[in-house]
Amino acid sequence: MKFSKDIFYGIRDKKIIEVIESIPREVFVPENLEGSAYLDSALPIGFDQTISQPSLVAYMTQLLKLTGKENVLEIGTGSGYQTALLAKLTKKVYTIEIIEELQERAKRTLNELGMDNVFYKLGNGYDGWEEYAPFDRIIVTAAPPKIPSKLLKQMVNNGRMVVPVGGQNQFQVLKLVVKTGRGFLEKDTHYVRFVPMVE
Repeated sequence: MKFSKDIFYGIRDKKIIEVIESIPREVFVPENLEGSAYLDSALPIGFDQTISQPSLVAYMTQLLKLTGKENVLEIGTGSGYQTALLAKLTKKVYTIEIIEELQERAKRTLNELGMDNVFYKLGNGYDGWEEYAPFDRIIVTAAPPKIPSKLLKQMVNNGRMVVPVGGQNQFQVLKLVVKTGRGFLEKDTHYVRFVPMVE
Protein backbone atom coordinates (compact mmCIF):
# COMPACT_ATOMS: atom_id res chain seq x y z
CA MET A 1 0.00 0.00 0.00
CA LYS A 2 0.98 3.61 -0.45
CA PHE A 3 0.24 6.89 1.28
CA SER A 4 -2.01 9.42 -0.37
CA LYS A 5 0.04 12.29 -1.77
CA ASP A 6 -2.17 14.63 0.29
CA ILE A 7 -0.27 13.76 3.46
CA PHE A 8 2.85 15.41 2.07
CA TYR A 9 1.19 18.79 1.53
CA GLY A 10 3.64 21.43 2.78
CA ILE A 11 6.59 19.03 2.96
CA ARG A 12 9.32 20.60 0.83
CA ASP A 13 12.12 18.20 1.82
CA LYS A 14 11.87 15.48 -0.81
CA LYS A 15 14.26 13.26 1.14
CA ILE A 16 11.71 13.04 3.97
CA ILE A 17 9.02 11.97 1.52
CA GLU A 18 11.29 9.33 -0.01
CA VAL A 19 12.20 7.89 3.38
CA ILE A 20 8.60 7.82 4.66
CA GLU A 21 7.53 5.98 1.52
CA SER A 22 10.35 3.46 2.05
CA ILE A 23 9.35 2.56 5.62
CA PRO A 24 6.62 -0.11 6.01
CA ARG A 25 4.30 1.58 8.51
CA GLU A 26 2.25 -1.59 8.94
CA VAL A 27 5.04 -3.25 10.97
CA PHE A 28 4.74 -0.52 13.60
CA VAL A 29 1.02 -0.96 14.32
CA PRO A 30 -0.93 -3.81 15.96
CA GLU A 31 -1.91 -6.62 13.56
CA ASN A 32 -5.60 -5.77 13.73
CA LEU A 33 -4.85 -2.23 12.50
CA GLU A 34 -2.53 -3.10 9.61
CA GLY A 35 -5.29 -2.25 7.14
CA SER A 36 -5.30 1.32 8.48
CA ALA A 37 -1.53 1.76 8.49
CA TYR A 38 -1.47 4.05 5.44
CA LEU A 39 -4.29 6.33 6.51
CA ASP A 40 -3.27 9.78 7.67
CA SER A 41 -4.33 9.22 11.24
CA ALA A 42 -2.90 8.41 14.64
CA LEU A 43 -3.46 4.80 15.75
CA PRO A 44 -3.38 3.15 19.19
CA ILE A 45 -0.36 0.96 19.95
CA GLY A 46 -1.28 -0.10 23.49
CA PHE A 47 -0.49 1.28 26.96
CA ASP A 48 -2.59 4.38 26.16
CA GLN A 49 -0.01 5.42 23.55
CA THR A 50 -0.34 6.13 19.83
CA ILE A 51 1.64 6.16 16.62
CA SER A 52 1.38 9.68 15.20
CA GLN A 53 -0.27 10.45 11.89
CA PRO A 54 2.23 10.33 9.00
CA SER A 55 1.68 13.94 7.92
CA LEU A 56 2.58 15.16 11.41
CA VAL A 57 5.64 12.90 11.58
CA ALA A 58 6.80 14.36 8.27
CA TYR A 59 6.15 17.93 9.39
CA MET A 60 7.95 17.58 12.73
CA THR A 61 10.91 15.99 10.99
CA GLN A 62 11.05 18.82 8.46
CA LEU A 63 11.18 21.36 11.29
CA LEU A 64 14.42 19.75 12.50
CA LYS A 65 16.20 20.71 9.24
CA LEU A 66 18.33 17.57 9.12
CA THR A 67 21.45 17.33 6.99
CA GLY A 68 22.37 13.72 7.78
CA LYS A 69 25.22 14.56 10.15
CA GLU A 70 23.27 15.12 13.37
CA ASN A 71 23.09 13.27 16.65
CA VAL A 72 19.40 13.36 17.56
CA LEU A 73 17.69 12.79 20.90
CA GLU A 74 14.16 11.44 20.66
CA ILE A 75 11.90 11.54 23.71
CA GLY A 76 9.25 8.84 23.42
CA THR A 77 10.25 5.85 21.28
CA GLY A 78 6.69 4.56 21.20
CA SER A 79 6.18 2.27 18.21
CA GLY A 80 9.59 3.22 16.78
CA TYR A 81 8.08 4.74 13.63
CA GLN A 82 9.47 8.25 14.12
CA THR A 83 12.72 6.62 15.26
CA ALA A 84 12.95 4.73 11.96
CA LEU A 85 12.56 7.93 9.97
CA LEU A 86 15.24 9.67 12.02
CA ALA A 87 17.59 6.70 11.70
CA LYS A 88 17.49 6.99 7.92
CA LEU A 89 17.99 10.75 7.93
CA THR A 90 20.63 11.30 10.62
CA LYS A 91 23.95 10.03 11.93
CA LYS A 92 22.78 8.63 15.30
CA VAL A 93 19.48 8.49 17.17
CA TYR A 94 19.35 8.32 20.96
CA THR A 95 15.81 7.39 21.92
CA ILE A 96 14.22 7.26 25.37
CA GLU A 97 11.04 5.39 26.31
CA ILE A 98 9.47 5.05 29.75
CA ILE A 99 7.35 1.95 28.97
CA GLU A 100 9.59 -1.11 28.76
CA GLU A 101 7.23 -3.26 26.67
CA LEU A 102 6.96 -0.55 24.00
CA GLN A 103 10.71 -0.08 23.91
CA GLU A 104 11.38 -3.80 23.49
CA ARG A 105 8.80 -4.06 20.71
CA ALA A 106 10.23 -1.04 18.91
CA LYS A 107 13.76 -2.35 19.28
CA ARG A 108 12.81 -5.68 17.70
CA THR A 109 11.08 -3.95 14.81
CA LEU A 110 13.94 -1.57 14.13
CA ASN A 111 16.53 -4.34 14.38
CA GLU A 112 14.54 -6.38 11.85
CA LEU A 113 14.67 -3.37 9.52
CA GLY A 114 18.46 -3.26 9.91
CA MET A 115 18.69 0.08 11.70
CA ASP A 116 21.91 -0.10 13.68
CA ASN A 117 22.47 3.59 14.45
CA VAL A 118 19.79 3.72 17.16
CA PHE A 119 20.65 3.69 20.87
CA TYR A 120 17.98 2.94 23.46
CA LYS A 121 17.39 4.09 27.02
CA LEU A 122 14.58 3.08 29.35
CA GLY A 123 13.79 6.01 31.57
CA ASN A 124 12.30 9.43 32.19
CA GLY A 125 12.38 11.66 29.14
CA TYR A 126 12.36 14.80 31.28
CA ASP A 127 15.96 14.00 32.23
CA GLY A 128 17.17 13.62 28.66
CA TRP A 129 20.37 11.63 28.15
CA GLU A 130 23.18 13.66 29.67
CA GLU A 131 25.82 11.02 28.95
CA TYR A 132 25.62 11.72 25.20
CA ALA A 133 24.71 15.41 25.33
CA PRO A 134 24.80 17.91 23.79
CA PHE A 135 22.53 16.97 20.89
CA ASP A 136 22.23 18.66 17.53
CA ARG A 137 18.50 18.04 17.45
CA ILE A 138 15.83 17.00 19.96
CA ILE A 139 12.34 15.78 19.11
CA VAL A 140 9.67 15.12 21.73
CA THR A 141 6.72 12.90 20.80
CA ALA A 142 4.63 13.35 23.97
CA ALA A 143 3.41 16.59 25.49
CA PRO A 144 4.93 18.06 28.68
CA PRO A 145 3.09 20.94 30.37
CA LYS A 146 6.17 23.11 29.75
CA ILE A 147 9.49 22.61 27.97
CA PRO A 148 11.75 20.50 30.23
CA SER A 149 14.71 22.59 31.38
CA LYS A 150 17.12 19.64 31.25
CA LEU A 151 16.40 19.18 27.55
CA LEU A 152 17.19 22.83 26.86
CA LYS A 153 20.55 22.37 28.57
CA GLN A 154 21.33 19.36 26.36
CA MET A 155 21.13 21.30 23.07
CA VAL A 156 24.13 22.49 21.08
CA ASN A 157 24.37 26.11 19.99
CA ASN A 158 22.22 26.52 16.88
CA GLY A 159 20.49 23.26 17.82
CA ARG A 160 16.78 22.76 17.19
CA MET A 161 14.09 21.11 19.29
CA VAL A 162 10.53 20.26 18.28
CA VAL A 163 8.16 19.70 21.21
CA PRO A 164 4.37 19.76 21.77
CA VAL A 165 3.56 21.73 24.92
CA GLY A 166 0.30 21.82 26.86
CA GLY A 167 -2.13 20.06 29.14
CA GLN A 168 -3.56 16.58 28.81
CA ASN A 169 -7.20 17.32 27.98
CA GLN A 170 -6.65 20.09 25.47
CA PHE A 171 -4.88 20.82 22.22
CA GLN A 172 -1.20 21.52 22.64
CA VAL A 173 1.06 23.91 20.77
CA LEU A 174 3.82 22.38 18.66
CA LYS A 175 6.87 24.53 19.34
CA LEU A 176 10.14 24.91 17.49
CA VAL A 177 12.97 25.94 19.82
CA VAL A 178 16.30 27.17 18.46
CA LYS A 179 19.28 27.68 20.76
CA THR A 180 21.31 30.80 20.01
CA GLY A 181 24.30 32.43 21.66
CA ARG A 182 21.87 34.73 23.45
CA GLY A 183 19.32 32.18 24.59
CA PHE A 184 16.39 30.37 23.05
CA LEU A 185 14.04 31.39 20.28
CA GLU A 186 10.57 29.81 20.40
CA LYS A 187 8.12 29.63 17.53
CA ASP A 188 4.59 28.26 17.77
CA THR A 189 3.75 26.27 14.65
CA HIS A 190 0.54 24.18 14.94
CA TYR A 191 -2.07 23.03 17.39
CA VAL A 192 -1.67 19.29 17.94
CA ARG A 193 -2.92 16.50 20.16
CA PHE A 194 -0.35 14.21 21.79
CA VAL A 195 -0.46 11.86 24.74
CA PRO A 196 0.95 13.48 27.90
CA MET A 197 4.64 13.13 28.69
CA VAL A 198 4.90 11.23 31.97
CA GLU A 199 7.62 11.08 34.61
